[in-house]
Amino acid sequence: MSNRPELSRSGETQAVVLVKALPQAGGVYGETVCVAAIDEYGRWLRLYPVTFRQLEHAKQFGRWDRIRFGWRLPETSKDRRAESRRVNPDSIEITGKLRDSEKGRFLSRAIVDSTKKEYSEGRSLALVRPDEPKFYWKKKSASEIEKVRRDYERLESSNDLFGGRRVVPREPAPFDFYYSYRDADGAHEARCHDWEIEATFMKRRTELGEQAALEWMASKFNEEYPRKGMVLAMGTHSQRNWQWMIIGVVRLDPILQTTLF
Repeated sequence: MSNRPELSRSGETQAVVLVKALPQAGGVYGETVCVAAIDEYGRWLRLYPVTFRQLEHAKQFGRWDRIRFGWRLPETSKDRRAESRRVNPDSIEITGKLRDSEKGRFLSRAIVDSTKKEYSEGRSLALVRPDEPKFYWKKKSASEIEKVRRDYERLESSNDLFGGRRVVPREPAPFDFYYSYRDADGAHEARCHDWEIEATFMKRRTELGEQAALEWMASKFNEEYPRKGMVLAMGTHSQRNWQWMIIGVVRLDPILQTTLF
């Protein structure tokens, strides 16, 4: 991936969205989402904080959407990760969508086999093609679910501070979802912080019931995705920048190496 330095501390950029992580309620901005994207030069960008559910409908982007946005660099005391950008939500504009035929070529340079190597070279976002991926889930504790409820109660009581559209409290899934997998660094187990994973389960639970929804998830993410091809979008923790997490699970066909002859 290109790591061409920025020429200024602010600007406007166009990039393709790959990941929206699970929303977090509270703090200074209300409910926020961390977004991972890749720009036209092949550089990773971490866009935060994005008040996604408060955006106008026309600005609510999805995976593979091309977006244009204004940004500034964060204060290094708060975030030293090279890819991080503070986004002006009002500036977000959806400009198009990456076609299926473009995905493999667009992402090919982003796929690595070692997050340890990426970290040693100063990067905090990566795509990994996992070996032996196993998708599974763990039941959340009552205290974990209660914490989310309390966070949204505090957000509701402070709603006037944030302005914009009122955010309906998010019902968390009663399960955390995980992958175990192998890469060049060895065996790993990591939780999926991908918002799409949780949203998919909640939708299927409404349609099928909880047990059938879990069985559907197992078939989709433990069988279909590994069989057809997938990558894991990885990102480091904001405070423990050596700790890698799964921030997205992306269906991607194997990339065929072409030759000139």
